[in-house]
Amino acid sequence: MRVGDTVRRSREVRERDIELFTELTGDRNPLHYDRALAQASRFGGVIVQGGVTSGLLNAVVAEDLPGPGSVFLHVDWSFRAPVSPGDEITAEVEVVAVREDKPMTTLRTTIVNQEGVVVLEGTALVWTEQIEQT
Repeated sequence: MRVGDTVRRSREVRERDIELFTELTGDRNPLHYDRALAQASRFGGVIVQGGVTSGLLNAVVAEDLPGPGSVFLHVDWSFRAPVSPGDEITAEVEVVAVREDKPMTTLRTTIVNQEGVVVLEGTALVWTEQIEQT
């Protein structure tokens, strides 16, 4: 792994993602369910939970870069725009620093929607445990 290495992963966000996240966390914010209330809000419609959006970064880090055995130690994320069911989001991580003395990596993290609008940006510090894959 080197500074500048970059990986992207995309997926379409579905209403079912809202339901599954609610089952997992108990987050029943009306902005995720109440169409009339959400339509009248500054968001103009139902939005998905931030954890659904940022969850795509979990997949990139755990599966792609740095890869299996990787966990977040610290994240600093700003949510810049809402994500709605039907949006296709693309998460990108770029290596900005690699520690020589520990298996730690600093990543630039960005998620954009299908229109190229940044919906999340920030940084993450990741630890990568050396594991043997079976």
